[in-house]
Parts: sequence; structure tokens; C-alpha cells
Amino acid sequence: MSKKSRILIVDDEAGIREPLSEYLTRNDLLVAMAETAAEARTQIGLNEIDLIILDIMMPGEDGLSLCRDLRSRSDVPIILLTARTDEIDRIIGLEMGADDYIGKPFAPRELLARIHAVLRRTGARVSPEQPQGRRVFAFDKWLINANERSLMSSDGVNVPLGEAEFRLLMAFVMRPRQVLSRSQLLDLADAREADSFDRSIDNRVVRLRRKIEEDPANPALIKTVRSGGYVLTADVRQKP
Repeated sequence: MSKKSRILIVDDEAGIREPLSEYLTRNDLLVAMAETAAEARTQIGLNEIDLIILDIMMPGEDGLSLCRDLRSRSDVPIILLTARTDEIDRIIGLEMGADDYIGKPFAPRELLARIHAVLRRTGARVSPEQPQGRRVFAFDKWLINANERSLMSSDGVNVPLGEAEFRLLMAFVMRPRQVLSRSQLLDLADAREADSFDRSIDNRVVRLRRKIEEDPANPALIKTVRSGGYVLTADVRQKP
């Protein structure tokens, strides 16, 4: 029997949290609930959580703050849930590291489909085309260990990467100096299935640039190619 996925619902509205919990439970998922960011951290400490449904608008610490904190320490998938419809909130959520975003009111069936899509994408930890064995690559001042999913600078500083950022960086590292279209990157970064937004790759590139570029506003490593996509301009060496 396959292991059931455990979903954490973080929402201060009982009228959303409890019916959604019942619906997901009926659809063969394990569910934990939290009303606040503090309760969410407690649940994460007590349970192995496979995905978090996180409301942005909560009293006290809001969902964006919690999302940013969780993403700095964990790759657990996050779907943001909010009544806001502004595009800026959607973009901020993605830049914080969220994997998907759905607005209130929503159809439970649509949310369930998105949950399964995100779990399928993030559950595939190694891309089939990547060679096995020790996979360590060097470019510019960076060293990326694909087996350990770690990124280190030449001065020994470890830089945390979310799952989406790691997959995107590996897509570039495996194809240095090759212009990759957004469509190619969606496929290579294994993001096609769960991608729900136009320009999702653009937002992920922004997040990645903030971690590896000296000046993210004027990137030197991941360049934008007009009407083309993006290219990693550095040479890449595989370390023995």
C-alpha cells in the first residue's frame, strides 16, 4: 500500500479549514490543521508534512512571512490560499518560494488537483536524464553538489535552494551557454505539470538570481535573451 500524503492546512477561518480537512480526508489524504503560524510550526515539528496549504491573510504573523521562513529551512511544497486577487500578491508569493497559488473562493476539486500536481512534481527527486554517481559542478564562484542538493560559494558559504530553484539551476548547469526558452525550462525543471501561472519561470529566475548574482538587478550569470529565454553565460566544469 502506498504511503498517504499528509497535508497541513494553515488558515484562521474554521469555516474553510474544517470543511476542507473533511474533503481532503475523504479523498485519501492525511490532514493536520493549524490556525496560526505558531500552531503551524508546532504541527511541522510533530508530523512529517508533505505539503502545506497556507492562507496569506492571518492575524499576527501572516502567511507570506511564514512562507519565507519555511522556505529558508525546508523544501516542503507550499500552496498559498488567499482572498486577494492582485497580481502583485501572486508574484510575491512565488518569489517567497511558494509552489502554487489559488484564490478564494475556490473549488475543492480544483485545489485537490493542484495538490496532486505539486506532489507529483516535487516527489520526483532526481531527473531521469541526470547521470548517477558523484555529480559536482563548478561555475563562476559556485560549486553545486547535485547529489546533496547543495550550493556553496568559493568562500565556503552554503546557500539554501528550494526544490524549484535547484531544478531550475540544474537545467542551466547541464546546458551552459545554451539559450533555453521558457517552454524548455518548464520541461527541464519539471515544472510543466504544476505550473499555474504565466511567467512562472520568470519569477523563479528572479529568485535564483538573488542567490547567485553579485547584482541581481544587472545579472551577469543568467542573462535574459530577448524573445528567446535565458542563458547561463558561465562555463561549467564537472568536478572529479
